[in-house]
Amino acid sequence: MNKTELIDKLADTTSLSKADAGRAVDALFDASSGIIAGVLKAGDKVQITGFGTFETRKRGARMGRNPRTGERIQIPASVSPAFRAGKGLKDGVNP
Repeated sequence: MNKTELIDKLADTTSLSKADAGRAVDALFDASSGIIAGVLKAGDKVQITGFGTFETRKRGARMGRNPRTGERIQIPASVSPAFRAGKGLKDGVNP
């Protein structure tokens, strides 16, 4: 399911118009200005009971290897978003 299909499904499931459903999806999931991204940028996590948790994970600096040249390179430390599925979602997916 892509974003357009998600918006259509949300509009069909609720009484929202497709335009309102699109704004709701953007408000939650937009990578630059969405609610979830904003909370993660602030260093907090988003926990939705029964669904899962959006959080950030820190990766330390490490040595890597350029696959083309074989040269060793330094990979800097980074922070990346992660999602951990909750029990309700896991149980709903596994019959």
